[in-house]
Amino acid sequence: QVQLAESGGGLVQAGGSRRLSCAASGRTFSTYTAGWFRQAPGQEREFVAAIAWSGDNTHYADSVKGRFTISRDNAKNTVYLQMNSLKPEDTAVYYCAAGRTDYYAAVFAYNYWGQGTQVTVSS
Repeated sequence: QVQLAESGGGLVQAGGSRRLSCAASGRTFSTYTAGWFRQAPGQEREFVAAIAWSGDNTHYADSVKGRFTISRDNAKNTVYLQMNSLKPEDTAVYYCAAGRTDYYAAVFAYNYWGQGTQVTVSS
């Protein structure tokens, strides 16, 4: 019912900013919780941020709180992740996900995933 495609990844210096986009197809996307996850080589996929369907509730991993901002534009079927003050440890493939779930930080709780976009932060 939902297809997701991330974009906006690339190379950025430490302390810089980057904005990721997740374009969704599907009429019901606006009713889904949307999340961002990331995975570094040799690491498990980890939660980054999530936003409720209404946009009224957002959640962040402690590692990115205060630096990253998740938002959504349901009219455009798009979710964004604004990343500021980037650190080398933010380097990972970033994935957008969607699901009807209260377990916003759990990988297994999401039904739909994008292909991922690489973010590399240099020292």
